[in-house]
Amino acid sequence: MPRPSASTPHLIWAAGHFLCFFAGLRYLVGTLMFATSSGGLSRWYYAAYLGAIISYCVVVYKSFGVPQLNKPYIQRALMDENVQYLFLAVYWFMSKPIFITLVPFVTFSLFHVLTFLRTTVIPMVFPSAAPTPTPTPTAAAATVNSASSSTPATSASAKISKFIQSWVKANYDPAMRFVAYAEVAIFARVLFGALLFRNSLMAPLFYAHFLRLRFYMSSFTRAAFQHVKNILDAYTQHQSCPPVVRKAYLTLTDLISRYASSVLSVHNSTPPANQNIPQPHPPPPQRR
Repeated sequence: MPRPSASTPHLIWAAGHFLCFFAGLRYLVGTLMFATSSGGLSRWYYAAYLGAIISYCVVVYKSFGVPQLNKPYIQRALMDENVQYLFLAVYWFMSKPIFITLVPFVTFSLFHVLTFLRTTVIPMVFPSAAPTPTPTPTAAAATVNSASSSTPATSASAKISKFIQSWVKANYDPAMRFVAYAEVAIFARVLFGALLFRNSLMAPLFYAHFLRLRFYMSSFTRAAFQHVKNILDAYTQHQSCPPVVRKAYLTLTDLISRYASSVLSVHNSTPPANQNIPQPHPPPPQRR
């Protein structure tokens, strides 16, 4: 049986996610351990986003082809979640590092890395571990001796593959809920960061538009917003809440509600890029 192979775009896509995951993890761990004084930590931040940009570019190109300067193409592309995350990755890549913005991308890349290992790396290293058609009696008799010698390695790789598949399936929804809350937290961070002049004033505006699209396209994002709103409603309605805080909160929620309820041209949208894992919310691209 010939060994499975991967196309060049597939490998580039995977390399981007490996870079995003490991560089992003290095930056997040370094920041949490207050290692910013060691110098050069920010290069891991930009390397992580470079990996994300590479991966999304591959998927967007395969989904939409060469960019076209016409209204239907642009509308269709802008309503695709892979394009949205590509623009977001480019924006963060061009901005001053903000620790929390990497969390969603590193989470997405973790699932893509694991899926790539299961569907590509393990079958390439251990071809017998890959699903194969049921052999004919003649073929089975011809391979029985060689199969017995590779059984331990095949069994181990099959168990690893099965474990990865089970883990991804069991943790996908919790991870997407985690990402949804992280994206809400990112908006709070860039909003207060703009008020305190710690990041660009464009950051909350750009991210608000991104979240508006996520709100309409993702049930996880809607659930996260509703949960956070319920918590804040309970606090601001409590007698101990200062009136000025309550008034500011009501004003802010009214502005957000008006902005979020603006009409989106969703009728021009298309399904997200092809994906191997059924998902109502990213991780964006799965097929290359």
